Amino acid sequence: MKQPPMYRPARPAPAARQRVRPAGYAVLRFRRATFLAHRRATVVATALALLLAAACLAYLCVGETFVQPVEALKVVLGRPSPDELVVGTLREPRMTVGLLVGAAFGVAGALIQTVARNPLASPDIIGISQGASAVTVAAMTFGLTSYTVLPYLSVAGGLAAALLVYVFAWRGGLHATRFVLIGIGCAIALRSVTTLFMTKGDYLVAQQAQIWMTGSLNGRGWPEAEPLALTLLVLLPFVAWAARAQRTVAMDDDTATALGVRLGRVRTGLVLLGVVLASVATGAAGPVDFVALLAPQIARRLTRTAQIPLLSSALLGALVVVTADLLARRLFSPTELPVGVLTAAVGAPYLIWLIIRSRSIRNGGTA
Repeated sequence: MKQPPMYRPARPAPAARQRVRPAGYAVLRFRRATFLAHRRATVVATALALLLAAACLAYLCVGETFVQPVEALKVVLGRPSPDELVVGTLREPRMTVGLLVGAAFGVAGALIQTVARNPLASPDIIGISQGASAVTVAAMTFGLTSYTVLPYLSVAGGLAAALLVYVFAWRGGLHATRFVLIGIGCAIALRSVTTLFMTKGDYLVAQQAQIWMTGSLNGRGWPEAEPLALTLLVLLPFVAWAARAQRTVAMDDDTATALGVRLGRVRTGLVLLGVVLASVATGAAGPVDFVALLAPQIARRLTRTAQIPLLSSALLGALVVVTADLLARRLFSPTELPVGVLTAAVGAPYLIWLIIRSRSIRNGGTA
């Protein structure tokens, strides 16, 4: 007797076997690895990278003597050029420090704002930059003025300031508003300590510290760029981890706990990474105010993502610092302004707008 054919379920269509991906994301495949990339964030990051490249080229070309773009590119690529002294010795090292400092401030601001869930939680607002400045100015007062050592001392000051804010702000939990208010109070106190050290030091050292306190790239070169680049290179794997950890921190506490996420450890890791980045940048160029405040929020508004994008924040921070330093060199030539003066001129009105907007949202209005 002939056996009836066995039943076999229909093979699903290829489209049905594909994994469902979130709306607005594209799948990128590299060999056996598969990545999800936010389309708009990818476009924004590409556009920012192009703008940053244009700003760097303008930085190398524009000055007391104009250098042709072709000659500037020759110097960058290591080819012989008659403008080697102007571009390779004077402008390129200073620009490199600006790029690294801006990127570090951008990522630091994004991490701290993510953990605090508050756009006002910036390293230069909540006292981290002021703690790094206090230790650095104290070292300068006692005769230590090497810019290769100051960034590492700044890390100690930034970590101490962050610990101080954390201790005073913790009351059975870390409320975002209390965290920011305590940070502002600590920032004012630490700035007073910095002023005290400046008054106790030598007049010339005090003048040097005063210029450093405004945030300046004047006189910066390869000796300052190398330790900063080395530190950022070491921290790069941790930044990659932070980009993934941001997603869990953005969840509410109950959901994250149900998924087995240890929120306390993740938040501590993100804050420590942000503090180290901000402190190292402060030690290299001084407290360049409002870069860490501006870059993450602008990046989030451009990309329209749920989390603050770290790559776009880094690119925007570098773009802001390089462009501001270029304008600081040329606006009142031959007088050079500290780069922190221009970033503060733009960032202070933005800070006022953020405060007004936050108050409007709390009162039930629209921003």
